[in-house]
Formats: sequence, C-alpha cells, structure tokens
Amino acid sequence: MSQSTPAATASASLKPTAARPRVALVGASGYAGGESLRLLAGHPGLEIGALTAHSTAGSPLREILPHLDLGEDRPLQETTLENLLGHDVVILALPHGQSGQIAAQLETASPDTLVVDLGADHRLERAADWEEYYGSAHAGTWTYGMPELPLADGTRQRDHLRTARRIAVPGCNATAVTLALTPLLAAGLVDPAQLQAVLPVGYTGAGRTPKQHLLYAEAAGGASPYAVGGTHRHIPEILQNIRRATGIEDARLTFTPVLVPMSRGILAVCSAPVGPQVTTADLLAALAETYAGEHFIHVLPEGTMPATSQVTGANTARIGAVVDRRSGHATVLCAIDNLMKGTAGAAVQSINLALGLPENTGLTRTGLAP
Repeated sequence: MSQSTPAATASASLKPTAARPRVALVGASGYAGGESLRLLAGHPGLEIGALTAHSTAGSPLREILPHLDLGEDRPLQETTLENLLGHDVVILALPHGQSGQIAAQLETASPDTLVVDLGADHRLERAADWEEYYGSAHAGTWTYGMPELPLADGTRQRDHLRTARRIAVPGCNATAVTLALTPLLAAGLVDPAQLQAVLPVGYTGAGRTPKQHLLYAEAAGGASPYAVGGTHRHIPEILQNIRRATGIEDARLTFTPVLVPMSRGILAVCSAPVGPQVTTADLLAALAETYAGEHFIHVLPEGTMPATSQVTGANTARIGAVVDRRSGHATVLCAIDNLMKGTAGAAVQSINLALGLPENTGLTRTGLAP
C-alpha cells in the first residue's frame, strides 16, 4: 500500500546537465553489471564513464551485451585503478571476495569517490560472521544499501545513505526475506526463534560464469535446492537486518533457496508461528504501517499474493500475507526481481540518495508482462 512521495514526484522535473556525475562500472559484462548499465543508460542524472571487465576486457560491448544501446559502441577496458580515477561514482559488480582490493586502492587514491559494492564483501558488520560463511579475511563494513529498512530507533536506513561515500548493496535473497519479516518481528506478531524461508530463485542469481548445473539441459523442467542446512551466505545478513530493525539478538532462521527454470525473480515464502489472537489483518496492518509512503514497496490487500512475473524489470517489492489458523503459522510472501530490487535497482536507488537526487530517479515500479 504505497503512496507517492516528494521524491517520487520530484524526479519528473530532473533535467540532464553538463555537470552530471560520471559513473565507472567494474564488472560490466556480468548479469549484475549489465543490469546496472541498462539502468545507467536511462538515468537522466548520471553519465556513463569507464566500463571495465576481466576476461572480456578488450571486447566491444555490443558483443557481450547486445541488448544495450548506449548510442555508440564502447570497448570494455581492463580493470585498473588508472581507468577508475576521475569518476564521481564507481560501481563494483564483482563476485564476493573480489571487491576488497579495488576498494582499498580507491580509498587511498580517491577517498571522496562514491563507491558502491554489489558484491558481499562489505555487507556484514561482524568479522566473525564473514569469516564463518566466506572463509576469508573481512574487508570491512560499509553503509548498507537498503533505504526502506526500518531501524529499531525509529529511523530508516536511507538517513544513513544520504551522507554515505561507501555503500554495500544487499544480497537479493536477503532483500526479499528482510522486507517480508522485519515489520512483523518489530510488531511482535511472529516467533523470532522459528523463522523459515524457502525461496524459488531465477538462474541469473547464480551468476554468468558457465557451469554444468547452469546449462539449459540441466536446469529446464526441474527445481534444484542449494546451500541447504544453514549454509547460505545471506543468512547472517538477514539476521543482521533483524537485529538492526528490532533489536532481537537471538532470531533463528531456516533458509532454503531453490533454483527454478526462470531467468530472473525471487519469491520469498516466509513462515513463522503466531499467537492465537493474531489475524491476517494484523499482519497486513503491520506491513502497511511500516511501508506507508514507500515508493517501491507494495503491500497487497487480503487474499492477494505476489508473483515474480509482476515485478520483472521493476524496482518493486510486492508483499502479501496470511495467517493459517489451523497450523498457527503466518505465511508472508515477497516477490522481487533479483537483478532490479535485488541488485542494480537497489544500487541506483542508493546512489540517488547519496548524490542528493530524487530517490526514484531512473527507476520504475512498472514490470514487464507477459
């Protein structure tokens, strides 16, 4: 149940200027990088600068991402510090563990540059969580790029993003589960010790690197769970978000993502026990109150549930909820496009805030259908 905000209406008056901030994109040839570039190409307040890659460096952009039209063909450059200097914004669209070194170089050479990490390297606050789930040294903690995250002190995460120069974009699965559960936990409507989430996920969530289990012949017609049994790396991120939103330190989450044969999208199916007096109307009221005025979050009316097809190409989260009175559980569903609200859209939304632009500039709530 979202409403238009001043930021939403202000974007219509934003005009391109000669002084638009220049954005360099590292890892432009991947799925997250390509989606970020698609959004940058239509952003009236930003100018596209260097596009860099690793294995595809030297290739024309038209060969790697033929669906993009920048008005000219661009070569993909080597990812070097020299190619990144001189930009106002640098987006790092790299696998986990690969952003830290480049970020450290930029910290020394260009500390005022706005650096946005689409990978996991800078999301976690606790080094022990990073070391347990990723098995390497922690690169540090940046400002978390989820503007709508409600915080336990009554503020929102966007307040921190307005002054940020280093931003860690949330994980896509973490985004969907966090948006679904935190309002209900903050309202005391569900049991934090028995949280469950099963997430059908599109194959772009697994990245663009060729692997046998990602081949069409292997994936079509089937569903494949992965990172089962508490091993998925988004678990500590979700629990961190719950701590920040509610102050709850001992939440427990059973989390199971499942690859399904679609290109993009996440449907987070979350459940938890509720008290005997909690109703569906209570769940929806808590969600609606939390997200009142949020441009990109739609709380659906009772009896309506979201689908991934409704958010394809949109920077939108759609949330539905119901109480199963027979089992005593709440079920909350959140649908997002993993490449949009789950990655590139969240990055652009956070960049807008950090640069003082209207928050929804260059982003849409309208999905693609059929």
